[in-house]
Amino acid sequence: MQVEKTILEGCYIIHDTFFGDHRGYFFESFNRNTFLEKTGLAVDFVQDNQSSSQRGVLRGLHFQHGEFSQAKLVRVLKGKVLDVAVDLRRSSPTYGRHVAVELSEDSRTQFFVPRGFAHGFVVLSEQAVFFYKCDNYYHKAAEGGVIYNDPALAIDWQLDQSELILSEKDTILTPLQDIESTLKF
Repeated sequence: MQVEKTILEGCYIIHDTFFGDHRGYFFESFNRNTFLEKTGLAVDFVQDNQSSSQRGVLRGLHFQHGEFSQAKLVRVLKGKVLDVAVDLRRSSPTYGRHVAVELSEDSRTQFFVPRGFAHGFVVLSEQAVFFYKCDNYYHKAAEGGVIYNDPALAIDWQLDQSELILSEKDTILTPLQDIESTLKF
């Protein structure tokens, strides 16, 4: 496992070591001890989630507040996505900044998003299967979000607006500026 720091403290791109031969491949997708050694973070994942989406589906930008905030380790099992994390930690020097990482079944790269971040992704391939581990359980009352096209964030989702497919919930999220006083990170 190789760990690459991003411009946002606590966000890491993880390049897994694959062993392949004529039968296929094998890799260890997560090892708590190795993760701790490489990042200094002791993360205990308690929930795994998986979604399947077609090209243009944009899910995000989501987060959970306070004691229910979640760290996530995300990867793509099939297809390709652009994965985005936005720093919502008001005391952070990178507050309001984001990092975008292309994840695919071919790159075999994972992305670690710590607590205190909004997270989302858009599907760039015809279909994508997205998998993520969370260190806290989902709690509906603690959920929040930032609108994907917030001009202050200036995220390049790599697709034309006309190609995007969003849930009704994601279309009515608000800009970061409108919720920053309510953030509990």
